[in-house]
Amino acid sequence: MKVVDGQRGTSRPSMTSPPPLRRGPLLVTAVFAALGGALIPAVAVPALWRIWQLYAMLFGAVAVFELVAVVAVTGWPTRRTAHFGALAAFAGLALWVLSRPLGLLTRFDPWQPADTVAGFTDCVAAGLQVVAVSGFLVVARHRAHPGPSVLRRVSAWIALFPVLLPVIVTGAAGTVAAGAGLTGTGASTLLDGGPGTVEYCRPDGIPLAMDVFRRTGGPPAPVVLLLHGGGLVFGNRTQAGAPLAGSGFGPLRDELTARGFAVAAIDVRLAPAAPWPAPLADARCAVRFLKANAAALAVDPARIAVWGTGTGGTLASLLGVERGPDTGQYAGQDSTVRAVAAVSAPADFDLAGLDPLTRASILLALGRSPATLRAASPLTHAGPGAPPFLLDGGRKSGEFAARLRAAGVPVTEGPTSAGDVAAFFAATVH
Repeated sequence: MKVVDGQRGTSRPSMTSPPPLRRGPLLVTAVFAALGGALIPAVAVPALWRIWQLYAMLFGAVAVFELVAVVAVTGWPTRRTAHFGALAAFAGLALWVLSRPLGLLTRFDPWQPADTVAGFTDCVAAGLQVVAVSGFLVVARHRAHPGPSVLRRVSAWIALFPVLLPVIVTGAAGTVAAGAGLTGTGASTLLDGGPGTVEYCRPDGIPLAMDVFRRTGGPPAPVVLLLHGGGLVFGNRTQAGAPLAGSGFGPLRDELTARGFAVAAIDVRLAPAAPWPAPLADARCAVRFLKANAAALAVDPARIAVWGTGTGGTLASLLGVERGPDTGQYAGQDSTVRAVAAVSAPADFDLAGLDPLTRASILLALGRSPATLRAASPLTHAGPGAPPFLLDGGRKSGEFAARLRAAGVPVTEGPTSAGDVAAFFAATVH
């Protein structure tokens, strides 16, 4: 008998929706990785908008695309939405590859606003995107067991928990770090009626912020430039970065302003996003900015000192002993300072005899070039003509102090409380 279309036995294509996937640990891990990879550039968009709107719109669009994919795959976990999540995460990863390794976004580095507290925040975002792409593709390719036992489910969660926890932690930490760009400078590059935040330099199109503190009124004040620590990789100028800037940041600022000093705390570009000598060039630019805008800031350009802790102290020491070129903004000004205080500051970056962790941190910040390691070491440049120094600890600090004294430079060593530092600056700068 001939089978007529529509009669019993007729085969019709299935109109059922794609079968759902189980929200297992692999899918959850991929979702959190995609969420972190999208939020890191998303929270930096406002800071990026202040620099160039086109890059901000590009980063914002990619972030929104991925956030929509996260919602879709979480609410309707199917193979189709898993592929959608993988595509969105791949778009975020491609944006990082185009801008960082390939450098095709040439106007400036659009990831710098996200790297203001940790110089590798963009790498965290890229790593999360890799996890998200891999997770979504595996989920889409291998369907979950139709009826897994409780033991099977628990075992899967236990097996993937060591991956899920770091994904959540790094995503949250990266989002918080990238969000520090929201506290950037305003449109004005000079103070508008009193102490506040200013843009002091714009290297390679990236605005760098300086916080200025001083008592109102009176004659032009001597000024102390504060440089935070953090291994040239972490930290910023704000109190949110105080643990990385050194526990004495707040007390020292208050002690100095009470003695009539102005205080300027700055952000610098961080490694590995900005290779050496970017942070030193930024510190030099900050000194030149203070001299060029002394009248507007009500500071004395002839009485500028510098304090730093950790690698911030290393930068401070280099301002005192390394007379590199003063090129860039504020032509006609130099970056010489009247006094230097360096606390727990490495004076040498020779890799010999270092423990693996310290060695790895130096390589991350400076690379492995012997010439760069020597150039970044104040011990290399110790010689005559340097200003008075206050030194308190740090690798080869004693040898650095001995070389400075041999060159006729006044050096004070010992514990440095906020009062000690303020007294030192009062004696050498006032």
